[in-house]
Amino acid sequence: MSSLKFSRRTVFGLMAAAGLMSSVSTSAVFAQEYSKENPLKVALVLHGTLGDKSFFDSAAAGMAKAQAELPVEVKIIEAGYDKTKWQPALADAADSGYDVVIAGTFDMTPYITELANEYPDVKFIDFDDSPDFTGGAYPNVLSVMYGTSTAGYLAGYAAAKMSKTGVLAEIVGMEFPTVTDFKVGFDEGALAANPDIKILSTVAGTFSDPAKGKEIALAQFAQGADVIFPIAGSTGIGALQAAKEAGLLAVGVDSDQATIFAASDPAQADIIFTSVEKKVGESLFLALKGTIDGTQAYGVRQLLGLKDGAVGISKNSYYEKLVPADVRAEVEALEAKIVSGELVPASDME
Repeated sequence: MSSLKFSRRTVFGLMAAAGLMSSVSTSAVFAQEYSKENPLKVALVLHGTLGDKSFFDSAAAGMAKAQAELPVEVKIIEAGYDKTKWQPALADAADSGYDVVIAGTFDMTPYITELANEYPDVKFIDFDDSPDFTGGAYPNVLSVMYGTSTAGYLAGYAAAKMSKTGVLAEIVGMEFPTVTDFKVGFDEGALAANPDIKILSTVAGTFSDPAKGKEIALAQFAQGADVIFPIAGSTGIGALQAAKEAGLLAVGVDSDQATIFAASDPAQADIIFTSVEKKVGESLFLALKGTIDGTQAYGVRQLLGLKDGAVGISKNSYYEKLVPADVRAEVEALEAKIVSGELVPASDME
């Protein structure tokens, strides 16, 4: 950057020093009318890369929907898996004239909160994690979180009903509430379907190692598991490959993974009977829509679940083909109870 080019950070610093910021409110800065000629400028910063066929791809799908249906201009920034590049990528986005900067998970929250204070005219969306909003902190940040145990319960119930060996397998990328909430619901649902079910659970310690995911899955299959649920990002892709090669069933995660694989690897799609969807893309689309029409609050944490349409299980042609009709009917009844509040699965989310 040329030394003659001022960043937003520099400009706001000079204004604050001159006492010019006292009369400018955050809401006044954000008040705009958006159109195709004057779009909301959005940057999605991924601390990884596209192609994970789950979490990041779901977020990107939400951006594609926003571009198709809303007056927005979107740039997706793939920061990769080198942690030293995450903060600079986010800072560069915040300093590049975007109205909204989106990033997600606990890895990025410290950088979001740091930059939110430095760029009060930029709105930040922190998905799948939340800063501490106590005392009105971070009024320009929206936290979107997902109660995945409500959908995990349904997948676990179906998995236990479909298992022939009475042994299920799980792979957890890392043990954080946003990850383990899937497991909590899945385990509870499985035990509701079969109190004698055995669940093999392994923590991989990474979300980006498909080879390790495959290795863990093969070890679990050797112990009798015939259905696997990898909650581990790209690590889970290796587990899905292992299930395909072994001719066993799997539950996908984050996105409708069977549909995603359908064109490129139909044999892989054929063994994924459902997925626990964290509908990141849809939630981000709705947040941007609300930002444009002025109805979306910031400075708050939103916890969305099954009844909000922010999570769910995939009910596609693979689900219809692989899951027996009586099991599907039982799952539908359980889903209705969860939506109504009659059934409240346990959760790791506060």
